[in-house]
Amino acid sequence: MAQMSNFLENALINATLRNTTYTSPASVYVGLFTTDPTDPGSGTEVSGGSYARVVATFTAPTDGVSPTNADVQFAQCTLTWGTVTHFGIFDALTSGNLLYHGSLTASKTIETGDVFKIASGNLTVTLE
Repeated sequence: MAQMSNFLENALINATLRNTTYTSPASVYVGLFTTDPTDPGSGTEVSGGSYARVVATFTAPTDGVSPTNADVQFAQCTLTWGTVTHFGIFDALTSGNLLYHGSLTASKTIETGDVFKIASGNLTVTLE
């Protein structure tokens, strides 16, 4: 389950209660973190070793739940990324705004030669 970032919370409140336009991104990207990104997006994102955020696609929501509809697979690690504990969903490949974040079911140490993959349907955004 993912939590909304401060950026997205404010954008949605402004859009629904203050008639302020919010433009949704054309694509969203999953990033990996070695510390919790938290609502302000202050965690430590993986860097180096061929790391880059990966585009993700999601199903249409049902009852406020939207899982990915394809694998989210990162490039093969060429230099240890460390122990990945969290993910973030962003509106840009680099920089940009954190939209959602959450913890992985299990932490995973990513070593040189590893390929990290989140299987289709295993990353879900739920709004309650």
